[in-house]
Amino acid sequence: MTSGTATAAQIPAHTAAQPGPATPLLAIEGLTKRFGAVTALENVSLSLRKGEVLGLMGENGAGKSTLLKILSGVQPPTEGRILIDGAPVTITSPQHAQSLGIITIYQELSLIPTLSVAENIFIGRAPIGRLGLVDWGRMRREAREIIARVGLRIDPQTVVSALSVAEQQMVEIARALSLSSRIIIMDEPTSALSETEVARLLSIMARLREEGVAIMFVTHRLEEASGICDRMTVLRDGRLAGHLERGDGPIPIPAIIENMVGRAASELYARPAERATPGPVRLEVRGLRTTPNPEAPHAIVLDGVDLDLRGGEILGVAGLVGSGRTELARAIFGADPVAAGTLTLDGTEIRPASPADAIALGIGLVPEDRKHQAIFAALGILSNFSIAALDAYARFGGLMDEKRERADLAEYKRMLNIRMADADQTIDGLSGGNQQKVILARWLARDPKVLIVDEPTRGVDVGAKAEVHQILVQLAARGIAIMVISSELPEILAVSDRIVTMREGRITGELPAREASEAKLMALMALGEKGQ
Repeated sequence: MTSGTATAAQIPAHTAAQPGPATPLLAIEGLTKRFGAVTALENVSLSLRKGEVLGLMGENGAGKSTLLKILSGVQPPTEGRILIDGAPVTITSPQHAQSLGIITIYQELSLIPTLSVAENIFIGRAPIGRLGLVDWGRMRREAREIIARVGLRIDPQTVVSALSVAEQQMVEIARALSLSSRIIIMDEPTSALSETEVARLLSIMARLREEGVAIMFVTHRLEEASGICDRMTVLRDGRLAGHLERGDGPIPIPAIIENMVGRAASELYARPAERATPGPVRLEVRGLRTTPNPEAPHAIVLDGVDLDLRGGEILGVAGLVGSGRTELARAIFGADPVAAGTLTLDGTEIRPASPADAIALGIGLVPEDRKHQAIFAALGILSNFSIAALDAYARFGGLMDEKRERADLAEYKRMLNIRMADADQTIDGLSGGNQQKVILARWLARDPKVLIVDEPTRGVDVGAKAEVHQILVQLAARGIAIMVISSELPEILAVSDRIVTMREGRITGELPAREASEAKLMALMALGEKGQ
């Protein structure tokens, strides 16, 4: 199934929400959330009325997820208050949120695939009949009535694993309705849906609005939000950036973009004045396509990706959630199978069928999920450093040349300014920034031709971000072809020589970094308008 966005013609005709009572259904006043010294949300206020769709907009890292977790009862706020029908409430748990009529449907669906549709809808609260046994007939009848409200024409006894992602999304909404929800929070509900399925979901949202349900719609897809939302609240860097209201027509997309990215890159992302001139094309990607992976149903399918990466160049890859950035990295690295297209390295066509193949060819990958995909938390720093180059440190008979291992680690510690006590301490004792430096050192020990770095400063403290950026620039100066994938546009603008944008598995634009801006990139990422 390919993902898509509903066109303007497919977004249901908008019926403006009727003015409700003076007291909103949900109000948030001065909400702040701190994690230690980090402030994720600061003094955010918004309201949600009965029978309206409120868009919650913002870039990755703007604070949307934190706000959703607070409203869902997953995390408590540090300061501020939440009011339901004008009365202050303290939401203590997800169950408490549900009892208040607040239901959250997350991007990662929470259905149990081995259970039926009816069982998933009534999980934990099955109707009980005589003798204290589950009344299966009543459960099926009520499930059939509820799923009909969301336009599903399926047998309630169908096992959820047999449904498409779109149908599973409808079951999640049906479950929310079965809980007598007054407020439904939808987190990126269209990210894995086709164009037709998106249009169907938006029609259901319009119908629920007419029934008086209040919907908070979190999405990166600006056309959909512009067409369906009555109002929008935009967050930026954990703070309120603005409120937008619908006039005679949809909320203007340029106004949304301006509120989302209306800041200059900080000094933290200052672009070096001098950059080396890139060399010839090192990696050439043509017509790269992948196929759906049953084990990763939310992964984006690449659809004919073309790009070039030069030696000594940093190519930035920008895109919103669900654009296919990480899937591109995994396909090049041999972690995901390629259905069509070619990869050419230094003029020779290559076909890495596994990460081991890619590594042998001189391609390295620093993955976005450092904790689960890059570090071995229980092992020491030395083992984490050398694990991708064991063959280089192995002596005759299979014994490791530990003296040379330690000498090389000491050299990279000096070069990358890795702050550590000694080589034998476990890597999970290091800060995120120093862990990332160890991973970069791991690949430098193999002297790669191509290095793909996915979210280079995720989970890295502010002081280490600039250090990581400078390391990437230094590596490019050594002739390594570097691809940087990041959800932080200031980071992409600061480290890149060229930038390509992605949307729904395709390249949508390309710009020299010096000609790019956050607004230009956001337009290419969200709207798919081709850049030159």
